[in-house]
Amino acid sequence: MSSYWWSGTGAVACVLVGGCVIPERNMAPGINDVYQTTELAEWVERFEGESREIYVNRERVASLTGVEQGMAVADVGAGTGLFTEIFAERVGPTGKVYAVDILPDFMEHIDKRMREAGHANVETVLCTAKSTNLPPQSVDLVFLCDVYHHLEYPGSSLASIRRALKPEGRLVVVDFQRIPGVSRDWILKHVRADEITVIKEAMSMGFVVDEELTAESGLVENYFVVFGKR
Repeated sequence: MSSYWWSGTGAVACVLVGGCVIPERNMAPGINDVYQTTELAEWVERFEGESREIYVNRERVASLTGVEQGMAVADVGAGTGLFTEIFAERVGPTGKVYAVDILPDFMEHIDKRMREAGHANVETVLCTAKSTNLPPQSVDLVFLCDVYHHLEYPGSSLASIRRALKPEGRLVVVDFQRIPGVSRDWILKHVRADEITVIKEAMSMGFVVDEELTAESGLVENYFVVFGKR
């Protein structure tokens, strides 16, 4: 099988051949460098502050994912573990949560946070820019919240996510609306792709849109899309 996906800049140099991803160009060079130079406490304040609509609506967002007892969930780009902890509570002792991130400091913080909260059902996974490093067909749901625009190699990352999902697994993408003339300047400069582009990229990598739940989520600056495996 071979395929391309498209962005506003044209065809991205990623081809699937026999299930292998042939090199693609970096779509967001340097976007994750700031995590290497900013103190962890500042990220906790940013990610878990009342000024962030994701934080304010976190329980509603988590409910719309459909995560329930006994499920295996991957919180990809877990950051400080905001949703990792919520999912750990929802899947219960018979379920499992993989907290996946590219930054070792975040992994250490989540490990400590989960120990203190008494959640033994969480495993931290250090990923790379091209792979989640999750086992094949290991999870029922992959959750990306304000993370997709940080994917430097979205083709490779989506292929990795697809491999990690079980046959009936779902991918949930929550990310910033990028609408010229509407979105904040910071979003327009920081976020590469709008919702339509993200959907096209996901579909070209073997996903199909199951639901669009932005209205139900209560989010204004972010959209909420659920994908299934095609």
